[in-house]
Amino acid sequence: MPEKSTWGTKAGLVGIHLLLVGGLFLLDSDLIHYTIIHPWYTALYVLLCALSLFQYFLTSLTPPGYVVDVLNSQSGEANMKGARDSIPCPASGRETHVTIHAEGPSHATTSYAVPSGSRAKADVNPSIPSANRNWSCAYCHVWQPPRSKHCHDCEKCVLRFDHHCVWLGTCIGQGNHCRFWWYLFEETILCVWTAVMYIVSINREISKTWWRGGLEIILLIALLFCLIILLMLLIFHSYLVLTNQTTYELIRRRRIHYLRGIPNNVHPFSKGLLRNIYFFCWSRDDFYTIESLPTREELEAKARPYTFQDVLTCRCC
Repeated sequence: MPEKSTWGTKAGLVGIHLLLVGGLFLLDSDLIHYTIIHPWYTALYVLLCALSLFQYFLTSLTPPGYVVDVLNSQSGEANMKGARDSIPCPASGRETHVTIHAEGPSHATTSYAVPSGSRAKADVNPSIPSANRNWSCAYCHVWQPPRSKHCHDCEKCVLRFDHHCVWLGTCIGQGNHCRFWWYLFEETILCVWTAVMYIVSINREISKTWWRGGLEIILLIALLFCLIILLMLLIFHSYLVLTNQTTYELIRRRRIHYLRGIPNNVHPFSKGLLRNIYFFCWSRDDFYTIESLPTREELEAKARPYTFQDVLTCRCC
């Protein structure tokens, strides 16, 4: 049933494209004449539509990156070993308290507990000791690295889990988040282009039946609704890319053990704007790898306010 439901959703999305794009050509007879005179314009539009659908299926069929796949690979075992070394040892009960000065008018300070002798600082809530943190998934019964989460729809732990997309029928994670962003970008451009063509068609001075004009207005309203949602998603995920965050980390920040106590303006995994974009879009070095938690020194450096010297040295980049 879930498999049929997934392909049914995909068929429904393709049907929406055919309805909005095909309806434009069926209801506007002048568009056919314009296509004959300027074939390149329609060719580019159809190409963008096909590219958007291709990106949709490519993103849907691309694995998000599962923890079990890394565990089963030889290179993944090496990464796991290196990542385990940077995670608090459950047997250690000693802790060090670190204070971060948050930016803002209140100049509030936040203390969080750090197990001594560990490179990474996993649990930042003094009330929940890191020694009590169980790093194994209760469902997969495998070691669960930082930034991963078990998806109950996929029934697997996903690396750098962002969210489970119902429209795609898969999770968005380390392996397909970049392609998901490009799909949102292409779909947004397609919606804007289609909306402009609908508006031009409605305003064109040509005698047409009332029902044709009414259908065009209804389809335009539906298209604008889709455009608003896509534009909001594109802006939101662009912000996530620039700050190296995930939807899950942003929404459930206070419930994630390694983010508790860290000020909201501090992004622990951010490498700077330019490097965040590079590693998100072009770098293949972090593909299916385990990310280690930031050190205490790195968190303190990220928390301190920017100075003129930081701007000159491109600290934010």
